[in-house]
Amino acid sequence: MSGWIETRGLTRRFGSVTALDGVSLRVQRGEWVAVTGPSGSGKTTLLNILSGLDRPSEGWVRVGDTEVSELTPRQLARYRQRSVGLVFQQFHLMPHLTAVENVMLAQHVHSLADRSEAEAALGRVGLGQRLDHLPRELSGGEQQRVAIARALINQPSLVLADEPAGNLDAESEAVVMDLLAEHHRRGGTVLLVAPAAALAARTDREIRLDHGRVVEKAGN
Repeated sequence: MSGWIETRGLTRRFGSVTALDGVSLRVQRGEWVAVTGPSGSGKTTLLNILSGLDRPSEGWVRVGDTEVSELTPRQLARYRQRSVGLVFQQFHLMPHLTAVENVMLAQHVHSLADRSEAEAALGRVGLGQRLDHLPRELSGGEQQRVAIARALINQPSLVLADEPAGNLDAESEAVVMDLLAEHHRRGGTVLLVAPAAALAARTDREIRLDHGRVVEKAGN
């Protein structure tokens, strides 16, 4: 059975360093998958290729009906805008924009900027009273919730989260994981780079990488 996400022989080299080494995997639509492994195992590189932020040196990747590895730069930008929600360990908020404006920025790429909708999205992540605060006026956990509201505002079919709770305290980490879990319950596909076993345990299954190779695929 083919997967909704499928990679075959995915390899990425940076000079003499091989970050991914022939990775072949499948993820079904609506799954919540943890990508685990030691530092330097290729987890972030895998997510970057799935999102179209990077290209493989060899192999191919398909998401739904889209052959991501064959897209032009303009097509890749459109693919990310329409289909992918990205959440990083670093929040990547625009420092001169308020919380609600940061969320509306994601809507803008769809030409659908709607302040009331952005306000509702921030309300769902518990920031209804912080709409007009700049990032520097928010805690780390609050900034990450803004980033998640921005990632989910266009209801992407795929969310790629790279250690989204890595810099947060335990309470904020729980909130972030609950938000990702809610998106999954609504039918979204979520790939989460999870450094801790406790976080991976919340997902449907685990794909483990080591030295750029899949060494374990639990739960298949």
